[in-house]
Amino acid sequence: MSMNVKLLELSGILDGIRGNELRREVSDILLTGTDILLLDMKEVKFIDSSGLGALVSAMQMARNANTKLFVCSISDQVRMLFELTKMDRIFQTFADQDEFNRQVLATQ
Repeated sequence: MSMNVKLLELSGILDGIRGNELRREVSDILLTGTDILLLDMKEVKFIDSSGLGALVSAMQMARNANTKLFVCSISDQVRMLFELTKMDRIFQTFADQDEFNRQVLATQ
């Protein structure tokens, strides 16, 4: 069975404005009926509390749609923020898209 995987590449600062855009983008993607959503955060430089809220919101939307949500390519600064806020327990993260492909897609 082939999995329907969507990739969403984020960039810049994930704040309130960008967080609202993220919620809309995730909602639109989930309406298409995807099995797995991968958020590539390689270009994200900073996340504020509104951005964290948007990520949690995206995770909740994905769960409600029976979609698995994963995160890859987070910077050291974002990783530290995830650890401080315990987000690293909520989001399964991968070093990059290649690691995601090896660990998730190869096992499907």
